[in-house]
Amino acid sequence: MNITVKCFATLSRFSPPDVDAYAISPGDTVAAVVARLGIPEEELKLVFVNGAHAPLDTLLADGDRVGLFPAVGGG
Repeated sequence: MNITVKCFATLSRFSPPDVDAYAISPGDTVAAVVARLGIPEEELKLVFVNGAHAPLDTLLADGDRVGLFPAVGGG
């Protein structure tokens, strides 16, 4: 099974080389992917799966699109 994983802003350094075909196993969650990518959970602010806000325990399926965003400051 493959998903698309996009890491934005300061999380881009964790992007896998195969962002459009990142291999997952049945039963994998967003948290499992985040851990495999080495992203510290305290750096992760927002998760989107297929364009909708999702919690870390979201079960992933073949073809899902995952967006990972850090906290963004500004003024």
